[in-house]
Amino acid sequence: MLFTLLLCSVFAHVGCDSCRCVTLPSKGVHVNCSLQGLRNIPHLPARTTELLLQNNLLTTITPGQLDMLHNLRLVNLSGNPFHCDCRILYLRQWLKMNKAVSVMPTCASPPELAQKSIDELTDADLPSCASDQCSGLAYNAILCSLLCILIGLLLWCVQLARNSTFILGIDERHTGFEVESLRSRKPKHRMRMRYSIGSGTDDMDKPLLNMDILPQILDVLHKQHNIKIKVP
Repeated sequence: MLFTLLLCSVFAHVGCDSCRCVTLPSKGVHVNCSLQGLRNIPHLPARTTELLLQNNLLTTITPGQLDMLHNLRLVNLSGNPFHCDCRILYLRQWLKMNKAVSVMPTCASPPELAQKSIDELTDADLPSCASDQCSGLAYNAILCSLLCILIGLLLWCVQLARNSTFILGIDERHTGFEVESLRSRKPKHRMRMRYSIGSGTDDMDKPLLNMDILPQILDVLHKQHNIKIKVP
């Protein structure tokens, strides 16, 4: 008796006031919560290997509540009034993935599913849940389609930019700048400017490019860079 009380004090945080917890040598923890009138599963130690929850008042199991019990070798959920609606999907999936159940729990309601094994429930048995899943799939499909369209538009813009033709006109000199605004304020630069202007204006009449090599430049720009230059 003293040993049992000691064990219960160790596992007090898992509800051992109502459940009987026994540590099995090298076999983890045996938790017996049967016939306790439980409406929710209490917090259980991760080392639980045997879990007895039969003959309680469980109508569903919170999603994820059994996922941390990796060492389960025996589970009994029979004798509970499970209501088989969309909230039972987690338990159905868990039962299919875990073979540690000694007696497979059954549905108590609704009437059309009474006494049917929970792991044998199909999407046809839960049509409203299938509709919710389809709605989620439709939303994801629409979102993926919009994303694909956006990526396609970006690729089309890149391709369009690569295939675009640029036309530059070089037949006119830039006349938008005032000469006065280009003059330096340093005296030595002003002297050089006056000397350059006084020496003549023949340089202003020279072409901007060497006209002998202009055809080769135009050909390279057009073939390699798809750039057309308009010549007078």
